[in-house]
Amino acid sequence: MNLQPVILCGGAGTRLWPLSREQYPKQLLALSGDESLLQATAGRVDSSLSTATMNVLPPLVVSNEDYRFITAEQLHQAGHARAAIVLEPKGRNTAPALTLAALIALETGDDPALLVMPADHIIDDVEAFRAAVARGLAYAESGKLVTFGIQPTRAETGYGYISIGTPLAGEGGGREIRGFVEKPDTATAERYVASGEYLWNSGIFMMRASVWIAQLGAMRPDMLNACRAAFAARSQDRDFLRVGAEAFAACPADSIDYAVMEKLPAGLGVVIPLAAGWSDVGAWDALWQIGSKDGDGNVLRGDVMAVNTRDTLAISQSRMVACVGLTDTVVVDTPDAVLVAHKSDLQQIKQVVERLKREKRPEADAHRKIYRPWGYYDSIDTGTRFQVKRIMVNPGAAISLQMHHHRAEHWIVVKGTARVIRGEETILLSENESAYIPIGTRHRLENPGKLPLEIIEVQSGAYLGEDDIVRFEDTYGRT
Repeated sequence: MNLQPVILCGGAGTRLWPLSREQYPKQLLALSGDESLLQATAGRVDSSLSTATMNVLPPLVVSNEDYRFITAEQLHQAGHARAAIVLEPKGRNTAPALTLAALIALETGDDPALLVMPADHIIDDVEAFRAAVARGLAYAESGKLVTFGIQPTRAETGYGYISIGTPLAGEGGGREIRGFVEKPDTATAERYVASGEYLWNSGIFMMRASVWIAQLGAMRPDMLNACRAAFAARSQDRDFLRVGAEAFAACPADSIDYAVMEKLPAGLGVVIPLAAGWSDVGAWDALWQIGSKDGDGNVLRGDVMAVNTRDTLAISQSRMVACVGLTDTVVVDTPDAVLVAHKSDLQQIKQVVERLKREKRPEADAHRKIYRPWGYYDSIDTGTRFQVKRIMVNPGAAISLQMHHHRAEHWIVVKGTARVIRGEETILLSENESAYIPIGTRHRLENPGKLPLEIIEVQSGAYLGEDDIVRFEDTYGRT
């Protein structure tokens, strides 16, 4: 049977600010190991697991349009260049995202089993997870809707729970789903864990594509009709599949749990118990819980020095950070923002993000380093009428042919070779050479070499905003 991994990659994860931002959410971060959470998710179930009875297809990723290029780049870097990427013009929660994936799977395949995985989870024991998937596949093949319930390790109040029923016949280890319950208070969570009859709701599911469509049609026909209309209006944009924006915006927003799983008739739902070191990394204390700790219970990453400090998470991205006399604290340093919070107050981070948005500060949406389809730029310094950027252009890539109404630019090559189009002339620059781009001049920067091109860009003018760009031609379809 074909197994289609479906990776849901649309969340923002602002509770992990300042590492996670609106335009660079937590699934793109390497929070555990060298790979990003997205890359680790894609590698969890891949073609290497194919057997005579299970053929694993390339992943199908449902992503937010705002970070489509970095999503594609990360998948390519991790060896998943064949992954299909579907762009949601607007976030409508997990049920519509899964429905788009099911419609694609039914059109391009033979009704595969969909393994639905959020892109922002951590699973330490990958082999245990793969074994659980193999056990669940037989249930999905027979028409069941399968979810994976995490064996609780503590009385957690931040997760929903699944009430489990009697064991099912066979060797799959599945249990009947008695019901889903919301996040409990501490006393209720302690009772759930002590009873042994509840599992954490992981948000990971598996079912045939046709089974999902049939159940959604019975329970939420309005959602299915909106997704069908959006899918019918789809178009291909380079490596991305775009669905109809107007039809998808009209789709009701709901989760897989609320739309279908909690309403299933008796006997259709199956839960597979899973003990695999799972975490949804919903907040900084979750990252501390699963992190490798020193003798004082600290999780330290980057250039961090801890003195008389206990049970603290400290992460440094840009400088040396010294923690002195801290207990149960989170310290996160990035090039443009620093967070210091007691673990008991982490839920208030969302108030910081909301205030940043109200004040229209860039730290809410993006990091100092901004990724583009051709590479990235890092805003090194800024002041009145000037800005300095470090720009990296990938081999063979080019920025758009463009001009600016309010700023001039001076480019200095630090590493590599640059081809500069300036007005009617083309210039080839080597290291330590430079070019000046006057206000109102059409220009383009290209990397004709096989190594990354690095330049320093100095902007000067009355207005330096990113919206002062008039594009005449763009390889990546941007307007």
